[in-house]
Amino acid sequence: MRPDADLSPRSIGLLVAELLDALDLHDVTLVGNDSGLFLFAAAERPERIGRLVITPCEAFENFPPGLPGKNLWYAAKLPGGVWVLVGILRLRPLRRLPMAFGWMSRRPVPREVLDGWLAPLLGKRAVRRDLVKYLRAAKRKDLLPAMEGLRGFPRPALAVWAEQDKIMPPEHARRFAELLPNARVVMVADSYTLIPEDQPTELAAHIRDFVNAASEPTPA
Repeated sequence: MRPDADLSPRSIGLLVAELLDALDLHDVTLVGNDSGLFLFAAAERPERIGRLVITPCEAFENFPPGLPGKNLWYAAKLPGGVWVLVGILRLRPLRRLPMAFGWMSRRPVPREVLDGWLAPLLGKRAVRRDLVKYLRAAKRKDLLPAMEGLRGFPRPALAVWAEQDKIMPPEHARRFAELLPNARVVMVADSYTLIPEDQPTELAAHIRDFVNAASEPTPA
């Protein structure tokens, strides 16, 4: 990003809405996982979104989320703190620690996939700079305005949550159902936060069924 870019959580979340505008997309099924910043786009710019799928992500007061999120957030407050944690991620066996990715998925993410996720962070100083800037801008209550804004989201929504999630509380699925007037909840077994890695086939089936049902015309 440019050195003067606004990397606050809300500004990053609204980049999703800007992307939909730039591509002139309509009736979008917006699916989010892990990061909850996409919820700002749904709350503040819902006009291009036809359906919303929320899988385990930052939400409500859980920001930064769980042990990994809070460790990283606190590390960013110390000079060189993020660099120390990044150094740990260079050692593949340590990536399965609870403070890293150990509680993100029930089974290890394939090495080549995780290497691809981490390559920009490990290899580019500017990316690490942006991460520190974002973490220092983030506040514990930053997501609460997005949660409140979702009360007015008028379109179908689906919360697919992991029953055994250790980072994103499973009760948040129920809270989303109470918050969104047209939402339903599906719980997934044998998975943590990264349902797309732990249970990709089941997640895809739930999304497919939801989209098909939400796209059916309402009987006269």
